[in-house]
Amino acid sequence: MVTALTYAARRGIDVKIIMPGIPDKPYAFAVAKTFYPQLLEAGVEIYQFIPGFLHAKSFVSDDEKAVVGTINLDYRSLYLHFECAVFFCEMDTVLDVEQDFQNTLAQCRKITLETCRNEKITTKVYGRVLRLIAPLM
Repeated sequence: MVTALTYAARRGIDVKIIMPGIPDKPYAFAVAKTFYPQLLEAGVEIYQFIPGFLHAKSFVSDDEKAVVGTINLDYRSLYLHFECAVFFCEMDTVLDVEQDFQNTLAQCRKITLETCRNEKITTKVYGRVLRLIAPLM
């Protein structure tokens, strides 16, 4: 996933990720933060939702396609938990998904490399150690 996102950003595609301000699983959030510098350096924009927790995953592409659901793009979500999503193509609903994304983005703060540098050392170490077993989490 990191490879796909960084390649897209380097090709000039506008890639934005919104992460929760309050995670449901602090250990998974610590792992996710370990990927921030690599993504930011490639041009991916990362935002943190200030009001709190987000669970829905949504993707919008070229105002023509959108996906909304609860699927984490990992093996467990796709093959073990049978999480679901809805795919919209060339429908007015795609613009609604985009508008919802923009409304959510307005309630976020942008994460920068400086933000990553200022992260607590304990969170950095914890995330790096857990990253070793991340596929099992």
